[in-house]
Amino acid sequence: MAISFSAGAKAEVCRATSTGHCCALAQCFGVLLFGNSFTSDGVRIVTENRDFAQLLPKLFHKAFSMDFDIRPQEESGKLVFGITDPVKCRRLMDTYGFDPASSLSLHINLQILEEDCCKAAFLRGAFLAGGSVTDPGKGYHLELTTSHASVAREAYALAQEALGFYPKQTSRAGSWVLYFKQSDQISDCLTYLGAPIAAMDIIEAKLEKELSNKVNRRCNCDDANTSKVVEAAQQQLSAIRTLRSRGIFDQLPQKLKAAAIAREENPDASLTELAQLMEPPITKPAMNHRLKKLAQLAQEA
Repeated sequence: MAISFSAGAKAEVCRATSTGHCCALAQCFGVLLFGNSFTSDGVRIVTENRDFAQLLPKLFHKAFSMDFDIRPQEESGKLVFGITDPVKCRRLMDTYGFDPASSLSLHINLQILEEDCCKAAFLRGAFLAGGSVTDPGKGYHLELTTSHASVAREAYALAQEALGFYPKQTSRAGSWVLYFKQSDQISDCLTYLGAPIAAMDIIEAKLEKELSNKVNRRCNCDDANTSKVVEAAQQQLSAIRTLRSRGIFDQLPQKLKAAAIAREENPDASLTELAQLMEPPITKPAMNHRLKKLAQLAQEA
């Protein structure tokens, strides 16, 4: 039976688990805060992922020399892990700096995540326990879900620090969700978590879609006209490369720079489409004038 894309990505992440004790603590922290339940009365983690289920006991044993009081009785369906021993629960709370008598809500104790490797381990645990990623053939979506509002707010900032970009936020059925919708951000996130194969699948799916869209666009247009557009765009790109290589680009007026950047980022776009990308949008003749000016400057350079 074929596994889902999300399950495959999690299997990769499980294989990428760090070996250090500090990272084991951090990864368990992510699992606990993004799992089903973590209180002074007990821990409950439910998963359908076999790789995560195999990793979980090893991870907690490495971090705490601790076994689960409740373990799955079957190897199919939802797999439930639990800790009910009050002594164990107290130890977990103490390790992560929580005092049930005074703590109103759980949060991310950043002292546990001082090292970069521990930040990555924490986010791995969060993804394994409360994350999912959509098959790129169907769409682009990666999310992390937690039942703790403070954890979601702090993980939002942590994700930006670790990845270099912010996730989006929403709430769903009493939980808080951090998510990414851009394919490049999802692939970067998966690479960071330790799933480069899944990340490459995202990139390949995007390229296939773009190629398919280009083919469809060209089939729907007059061949001769399409050839002219492509040829003109290549000439414009060549002119822009000349201006950059000769150090002229940075001296251009802002309007010409904007036109050049738009063409570089959209090599297959028509003049009309490029004109609409300007701030504010301009007319097709105005866009054509700017691109011709760039070509003229390149010839004179």
